[in-house]
Amino acid sequence: MVEHGKPRKAAVAAWVGSALEYYDFFIYGTAAALVFGKIFFPSSDPAAGTLLALATFGVGYVARPIGAFILGHVGDRFGRKKVLVFTVLLMGVSTFLVGCLPTYGQVGVLAPVLLVILRLLQGLSAAGEQAGANSMSLEHAPEDRRSYYTSWTLSGTQAGQILATAVFLPVAAMPTAALQSWGWRMPFWASALVVVAAFVIRRKLDETPVFEREVAGKEQAKLPVAVLFRDHWADVLRVVFAAVIAAVSTIFTVYALSYAVNSAGLERTPMLWVGVLANVVALGAIPLWAMLADKVGRKPVFIGGSLGCAVLIFAYLGAIASGNYVLVFVVGILMFGVVYSATNAVWPAFYGEMFPARVRLSGMAIGTQIGFAIAGFTPTIAAAIAGDKSANWVGVAIFTAGLCLVNVIAVLTGRDNYRVPTADLGRKDTGGGRVPVTSPDGATA
Repeated sequence: MVEHGKPRKAAVAAWVGSALEYYDFFIYGTAAALVFGKIFFPSSDPAAGTLLALATFGVGYVARPIGAFILGHVGDRFGRKKVLVFTVLLMGVSTFLVGCLPTYGQVGVLAPVLLVILRLLQGLSAAGEQAGANSMSLEHAPEDRRSYYTSWTLSGTQAGQILATAVFLPVAAMPTAALQSWGWRMPFWASALVVVAAFVIRRKLDETPVFEREVAGKEQAKLPVAVLFRDHWADVLRVVFAAVIAAVSTIFTVYALSYAVNSAGLERTPMLWVGVLANVVALGAIPLWAMLADKVGRKPVFIGGSLGCAVLIFAYLGAIASGNYVLVFVVGILMFGVVYSATNAVWPAFYGEMFPARVRLSGMAIGTQIGFAIAGFTPTIAAAIAGDKSANWVGVAIFTAGLCLVNVIAVLTGRDNYRVPTADLGRKDTGGGRVPVTSPDGATA
């Protein structure tokens, strides 16, 4: 039974928290593409400096599987709310401290070491953020609208990317000397203002009824991870391979930006605007794709988005290589704003519906974060594939498209549980039973 107002409250909390969390996470990626190679690795040649800076972006993804085990256990054992409050505080503090770091010219090798440590803390925070927010939204949602309500988390992530990119527009337009000395620090310091709002919102959020029933019935697993890998290991692996679709995001957000500015000679500001506009379009596209998935199932929407990205990545990198700004904007917005949004709209529900409540947060967190860790290093791998020759973008596109096909295979092997009642999710004996429709007053039909 769903209480009136609770689904929306949970979805809004997930949206706001994810927006603020991923603002922090993605300003690092933008700074890594534009600035960090010069101020933290200046002794390297320019190509190597960019490669090292992008590697520090990937380091945040290394910490995410570790954080997934820890925070997944906390969320399934002690509650979703505790995880969501902790993650937003950890992300805010570590991001603010990045803005306070000395440069390589001031303290030498200590500067990149501290940068990596803080990036690891960001990764630990992000590990529990989406799985916690998705679990919270799914377990509060009406059963026939789970995709729609869980998609709010990913809409929040897109909003965070908009904020992260938009805040760098005036910063990137600064003279190079000012940008590299103090300008890049401003977006990181701004995180101190927004983390307070996210903390207040999440502190007021109610725990999910599913988790409260587990506590009352003493059905919680003492070691959720052990139960997860004993009974649901195949679904964990499925989520890992499906989650590599996030490579489209990291290639678009980090590698393509670095390639456009540092190799193809395009201007910083227009390339940042591509990201802003694509994410604005995604804010509208994600809930529409999610509503479609509530009608026709998760798999058709998910697979269609993945295949579309596999094709359009060639067009996007080719447009950058051509130097045609109109093509860059059109293809970039189509790929990332519309087509990639189909995958983002669906995976929160698709993954969450694979697992029962007692291991849901662990299953989603561990599976997605291992997959995201792979995706996190794709900008570094792409930079190595391309080298210093801009014509090598074709190799990067082939590599990215191959990861999209890995996702398609993983999704094809999974069950589409969109018609299974929430209480029965994760059970091996559930077939295609229809989901009861929940009315606003909580009654079911």
